[in-house]
Amino acid sequence: MNGPEIHIEFAPELGLFVPHARRAEVTPVGTDGSSTLGHVVESLGVPLTEVGALVVDGREVPFSHIPAAGESVRVRAVERPQRVPGAPLRFLLDVHLGTLARRMRLLGVDTAYESTDIGDPALAARSASERRVLLSRDRGLLRRRELWAGGFVYSTQPDDQLRDVLGRFAPELKPWTRCTACNGLLRTATKEQVADQLESGTERSYDVFAQCSECGRAYWKGAHHDRLETVVERALAEFGS
Repeated sequence: MNGPEIHIEFAPELGLFVPHARRAEVTPVGTDGSSTLGHVVESLGVPLTEVGALVVDGREVPFSHIPAAGESVRVRAVERPQRVPGAPLRFLLDVHLGTLARRMRLLGVDTAYESTDIGDPALAARSASERRVLLSRDRGLLRRRELWAGGFVYSTQPDDQLRDVLGRFAPELKPWTRCTACNGLLRTATKEQVADQLESGTERSYDVFAQCSECGRAYWKGAHHDRLETVVERALAEFGS
C-alpha cells in the first residue's frame, strides 16, 4: 500500500492472529488512504469479532474510521464478560464444534448446530436471520459481513472451549433443560410415554424421565449420567450465578 502510514499496536490477547513481529510492539502499517480501519485490522489477520475497541491517538473510533497519516492505533481485545445487545443470547456453532454444542445444550444454553457443512454463506446468513452468535475456529467465516455476531473458539479441547465460551459470554445456565441432540426444550415424561425408547430393563431401574418437546428423544439417569453431572457441576461452580 502506498497511502498514509499509521502505527498500530495489538493487545496481547490478539497475538494469536497477527504475525510474530507485530505481537509485542508498535509497528508501522501502510494503508491505501480509503480503506476503513476495521478493514486494515482484518487484513492483518484479526477478525473484528475479537476486537473490543479501536483507539486512535487516545480516542475510541468506529471500525469505519479512515486512517490518516501518522495516527497511532491501539487494537483492544473484547472485554469479558462480553455483552451482546439486541437479542436473547443464543448461539450457532459450525460443523467442527459438535462436542461443544452438546455440552452447551447440556447446560441449558440455546445452541444451534450444523452437523453437516452447509457452507460459510449459509452459516453467516443463519446467524443474521436468527440473531445468533456464531462460534467458530474459522477466521474467514468470522470475517463475513452478513454475520450478526461471532466469536473465535481459541482451543481445540472441549473442556477448554466450554470454559472459554462461558467466561466470555456469561450465558444463563439451566442444566438438564435442553435436548443435547436437537436443542429442543425438555419436559417431564411418564414411563409409558417413552416406553418405546427404553432399553431392556430400564423400565424397572428408573422412574424419572424427560422427553424432548421437538424430536421426542427420551432421557433418564443412565450409565453416562455421572460423567455428564461432572461437566455440569464444574460449570456451575465456576460460572453459575
